[in-house]
Amino acid sequence: MMQILRRSPLYVLLVLGAVASLVPFLWMVIASTHTTASIFATPMPLLPGGELWNNLARLQADTGFARVMLNSVLVAVIYTAFSCIVSAMCGYGLAKYRFRGRGLMLGGVLLTMMIPGQVLLVPLFQMMASVGWINSFQALILPFLANAFGIFLMRQAFLDFPDSLIESARIDGASEIKTFYRIVLPVARPQLAALVIYTFISQWNSFIWPLLMLNSEEKYTLPVALNTMVGLSRVDYSGLMLGSLLATLPLLIVFLLFQKQFISGLMGGAVKG
Repeated sequence: MMQILRRSPLYVLLVLGAVASLVPFLWMVIASTHTTASIFATPMPLLPGGELWNNLARLQADTGFARVMLNSVLVAVIYTAFSCIVSAMCGYGLAKYRFRGRGLMLGGVLLTMMIPGQVLLVPLFQMMASVGWINSFQALILPFLANAFGIFLMRQAFLDFPDSLIESARIDGASEIKTFYRIVLPVARPQLAALVIYTFISQWNSFIWPLLMLNSEEKYTLPVALNTMVGLSRVDYSGLMLGSLLATLPLLIVFLLFQKQFISGLMGGAVKG
């Protein structure tokens, strides 16, 4: 009992922090069910209104929300799948293969994490233009498949895997690909789950690069499409709030389902090696 009383200030602080973090999300829910005029009325609305379906119809008419949602899902899923495969294979190679320059290569991978992404926009744009990939989904996916954070995370996950098991698999006649996918990769499932969530969220929320690459509304992703609702003289705040809410829900659901793997994977990558 005394221990609970001693920790009660900490519990109160955590509850207050949780409530404070939920307030913006709750306001987004409320604002998405009102008109823009009602949002800025005095007093502010504190309960959901009755404009949800009208806002949803206007959101669909203005942005083609269903289409851009499908575009975002397509790009994010394909990018996540291939990026995680590349990261896992590169991490495995850096962790378990012995070759000259391995440390230098790892240092080069880590060095790329220090380069601001904005510095790469102009040369990458020129590269995409030279191969005719402007306004294409491959321009959103291929340039960033080799993710430095993902490579480092998977390398840390593979470092403690026993080399004797890999040698045993080779002696039994297993190919390198089979050894990797059937024996080594399942052991790093928590880190791989964390990488999948991190990669999916980063691609789902990507804005600057799709904004530069895409110039037709049919290929817009969610962040780019929602940005079109912000005009010079008028902003549809209620529609923008509803679009942001719908765009946030898939990320929230994915994180809640896999938060245990996400946290354990990040912690495992931080302490190994």
